[in-house]
Amino acid sequence: MRTYPVVLTIAGSDSSGGAGIQADLKAMSAIGVFGTSAITAITAQNTCEVRAIQGIDPDIVRQQIEAVLDDLPCRTVKLGMLYARPTIEAIADCLSHYRLDHMVLDPVMVSTSGCRLIEEEAIEAVKTLLLPRATLVTPNIPETEILSGVPVANEHDMERAAERLFEAGCRAVLIKGGHLDGAESYDLLFTPHSAPQRYVSPRIATLNTHGTGCTFSSAIASYLALGYTLPDAVAAAKRYLTQALAAGADVSIGHGHGSVNHFFAPRVLTTLNFGEEGETK
Repeated sequence: MRTYPVVLTIAGSDSSGGAGIQADLKAMSAIGVFGTSAITAITAQNTCEVRAIQGIDPDIVRQQIEAVLDDLPCRTVKLGMLYARPTIEAIADCLSHYRLDHMVLDPVMVSTSGCRLIEEEAIEAVKTLLLPRATLVTPNIPETEILSGVPVANEHDMERAAERLFEAGCRAVLIKGGHLDGAESYDLLFTPHSAPQRYVSPRIATLNTHGTGCTFSSAIASYLALGYTLPDAVAAAKRYLTQALAAGADVSIGHGHGSVNHFFAPRVLTTLNFGEEGETK
């Protein structure tokens, strides 16, 4: 019997299609895995602003997750915008009942347009309930500062912040350097007892950066589901995001921060033998 590598994204909906659940599913489809979803919140937003947010009832969020994991062969989960503490508590409890190989946590807190996407009391729940369970946490610089309490202006600060996150129970952290200055965009992967791994790409000159964090973390989850090791999954996802940024750099979509081009080179949906872990790249 054949099946598809399945990834579940648990995140918020972006009505403009550039970030959130929509970006997650686009990235997963482009990379060749079967994307499924559990929606935590609905946003009314476009490329310029987030106009409104409505959280989904935590029990409905739980039921979405259970409906997917009870039926589909999914062992890789990506977590994005979680919004409220009761939702985070429901997700953490629900996922504890399933065997998962990988959990990628993108601690979404602020939109590209500057809108807060998580309630203040929910941040502590992310730290205590999800950080220790995640295979990988993928914060940008502002999110790293909030989670670690360390101001970040350079690579040395990123190392100090990673140490704080390890003290909080984090298993691996990819600190994204997109908010730092320079001609290159670099991210650092920290794992316990290993030297940090540096991922560098040319900085793409474009306003179309809406949903880059969602896309990056979903790409990492997709490559993990395909059987890549963590360092190789990050490298492949970095290449994918850089190419998606470049492909959509000069395309006008909306009046603010437009989306990347997720489908610059889509792959055919991958099939595996049932129960197969995938190929290690």
